[in-house]
Amino acid sequence: MEMLLRNYKTQDTQAIVAILNYHILHSTALYDYEPRTYAQQKALLEDKINNNFPVIVAEFAGKVVGFGMYSEFRFKEAYKFTVEHSVYVANEFHGKGLGKQLLEALIVVAKKQGLHTMIAVIDAENQSSIVFHEKYGFKTVGILKETGYKFNRWLDSVFMQLILK
Repeated sequence: MEMLLRNYKTQDTQAIVAILNYHILHSTALYDYEPRTYAQQKALLEDKINNNFPVIVAEFAGKVVGFGMYSEFRFKEAYKFTVEHSVYVANEFHGKGLGKQLLEALIVVAKKQGLHTMIAVIDAENQSSIVFHEKYGFKTVGILKETGYKFNRWLDSVFMQLILK
């Protein structure tokens, strides 16, 4: 499947909101309860770009069908070489290699920016995301029990790490 990967543009915001809101309402991929608004998401994306973090959009047939990004892992100066990333794909495009392309692109940018490590924080129920990250060399470095509460149950957070070389 031929996808176009490119940098985020403001006009992509509504499609990104739709992708995120699907996952908010139907999965534990995001621990949000309420759907995001256009204004909220636009501000979040612009903040990432203003801080020199990438937002990469995947486009198929002129439609935004996924995106990936990263930003600070924590806000202390010593963490400046560590980022936490996210990759989201429209539900109808799962399993088509789009996540792979987005994650590979983020890793390339992170290396060019001289970063040292990437962190993924994944809900423990999302085994497909855990296996996906393992394929790219991410290792599980910790599991925090009952850190989230959604859909009337406690959720565990899996921390995975990739040392960039």
